[in-house]
Amino acid sequence: MTFIVVEGPEGAGKSTLTRWLTAQLLAEGRRVLPVRQPGGTPIAEAARKLALKSKHEITPAAELFLFLAARADLVDRVVRPALEDGQVVLADRYDLSTLAYQVAGRGLPRAEVEAALRLATGGLIPDLTLVLDVPVAVGRERQRRAQKEQDRIEVQDDAFHERVRVAYRTAAGPGIVHIDASLSKQVVQDAAWREVQAVTAPSLRGVS
Repeated sequence: MTFIVVEGPEGAGKSTLTRWLTAQLLAEGRRVLPVRQPGGTPIAEAARKLALKSKHEITPAAELFLFLAARADLVDRVVRPALEDGQVVLADRYDLSTLAYQVAGRGLPRAEVEAALRLATGGLIPDLTLVLDVPVAVGRERQRRAQKEQDRIEVQDDAFHERVRVAYRTAAGPGIVHIDASLSKQVVQDAAWREVQAVTAPSLRGVS
């Protein structure tokens, strides 16, 4: 079982890379489950809609708990069962997003948020976290070119998104790998694929 997460600020290309990595692993005959966060279960999708699309004002703490409710349900109902079944789970966002957006971005206390994260996930830690880095201006331009409708988080000012980016750039720990997402798509894909192959190679021995 292998748990891989793709993280990064807005416009870094997380979703695109997640889809590409899923296709590559499937081509190798792997059983892969891609998930997005927040989302992936009825409860998580409902929390996602409230957190990202609500027209009502949401306090930072309420926003945090909406995201954590979504994550707790997804981990319990989807991620853990898939990992126990021997699948590769490939997630678009996970715990670093909470530390970047709700702690660095919103200013919530880190220690308390980390404790809440452990409760929500049962302490589940990814085997590999690919952190894509891209300047705020570049990310915004990519979203503009894609004509992406912005949600509650994306419409925050540049100062907010710069705090988020700095949090991602300084993230460190077991399994965390940084990739410069301002480079070409091919370079980013090659770098990510090397890391994914390294973390999944041991479990490939049993795949015919």
